Amino acid sequence: MYALAVHGGAGTLSRTQLSGEREQAYRQGLAAALSAGQAVLEAQGCALDAVQASVTTLEDDELFNAGRGAVLTVDGTVELDAAIMDGTQLRAGAVALLRRVKNPVQLARRVLEESPHVFLAAEGAERFAQELGLSMVANEYFITPYRQQQLATLQQPAARAMPATLDESPFGTVGAVARDHAGRLAAATSTGGTAGKRAGRIGDSPVIGAGTYADDRSCAVSTTGHGEWFLRTVQAYDIAARLRYGAATLAQATTDAITHRLASMGAAGGLIAVDSQGEIAICYNTPAMFRASVRYGETPRIQIY
Repeated sequence: MYALAVHGGAGTLSRTQLSGEREQAYRQGLAAALSAGQAVLEAQGCALDAVQASVTTLEDDELFNAGRGAVLTVDGTVELDAAIMDGTQLRAGAVALLRRVKNPVQLARRVLEESPHVFLAAEGAERFAQELGLSMVANEYFITPYRQQQLATLQQPAARAMPATLDESPFGTVGAVARDHAGRLAAATSTGGTAGKRAGRIGDSPVIGAGTYADDRSCAVSTTGHGEWFLRTVQAYDIAARLRYGAATLAQATTDAITHRLASMGAAGGLIAVDSQGEIAICYNTPAMFRASVRYGETPRIQIY
């Protein structure tokens, strides 16, 4: 029995901010990502391949904050982070501060498989990508007019004076978690970070245990939202540990993480998770979260609110 969930970020988007046409575009993007991962699982493929396929699809969709269409730094450039983890052997690959790698999650996978390291960043990571023959693009490839306008708005005096919040949709990050027919778990996350961030900032997404984690003995997790909070609480691993050592259910662990701990720190966000039995949990404390999920023999679910 397989299970798959994907997300495209969680944030402050209200129903009045999203036109019917734009909402349909987001739903189609989520459906495409879910379908890409599900096709792998239906063909008896592994969870690691499934989450990579789903996240690659979202990286190529400029509606989401990963790959093309990612948010801009304060300097008007794009810096990308990603991670992927195999829950069977606890292998992981992570990359950060990428400016020219078309699909960061694919480089993270190659770090997992073809490097003695877990985490590569900036120029060193991009040299590795070039050595592997991965697709490289100019930084301008990632930049869209929508994101340029978003940055201009954020840099207006009135906006700078306001408290920091999750940026308007599409926000957060993208990710996927999966359990395959053999019971293997995997998680992957990819992001452009926070709109208007200082160049060089790295959030939770590529940090194993904070924004991405998978262990066949417990669960796989991908987070989205205020990355600094997920970093400080090592949240993805904390959820897995609650299952493995505290005998919590997936629903209990994820609800406590988002509804109680996250809210108590004044932060916002969400996560997707799947456990060793194929149970899926999607939890968030924001008005909206782009998400989709499917389990073997069941009808896919695609939701925003």
